[in-house]
Amino acid sequence: MAQSTKDSSATFQEIPNPKKEKFQPKPKKSGLYSAILPGMGQLYNRQYWKVPVIYAGMAVAVYFLAFNIDQYNTYRKAYIGRISNDPTIHDAFEGIYDTQSLKQLQDGYKRYVDISVLVTALGYVIQVMDAVTFAHLKNFDVSKDISMQVQPIALPGGLGVGLVLNFK
Repeated sequence: MAQSTKDSSATFQEIPNPKKEKFQPKPKKSGLYSAILPGMGQLYNRQYWKVPVIYAGMAVAVYFLAFNIDQYNTYRKAYIGRISNDPTIHDAFEGIYDTQSLKQLQDGYKRYVDISVLVTALGYVIQVMDAVTFAHLKNFDVSKDISMQVQPIALPGGLGVGLVLNFK
């Protein structure tokens, strides 16, 4: 009868304890998310506090855009009614503004509409750039080990000044 001999001293393999890696967002993905839906790139970057700021900015932009379009249309209709010389057409600005003033107000609000559209588009682009930039810089190490010093150095031809950067 054959005896099976088992080693009573079991060998245990140590399971390596994998370090939990820091979350590193992908900048392209972050920018794409932010371009599709404003604030989504910031959510992907785990910068949750920025989302209400983005939507508050969008709300302000939409308010000013709607207000300026409404004022532009109001003054435009009044101006068109005045220059048509139709005696049956009356506007709310009779006795307040003359025809030239209505034209100036219409032109002024047209400029404000253009500026509102430009600022809104600029805000959209900035929030996309913010998402991409902060995805790149999410785990950027800014420690006290990074230093810069100006030191005198000896050169073969004499003395000089050198810039020393220490990265640790």
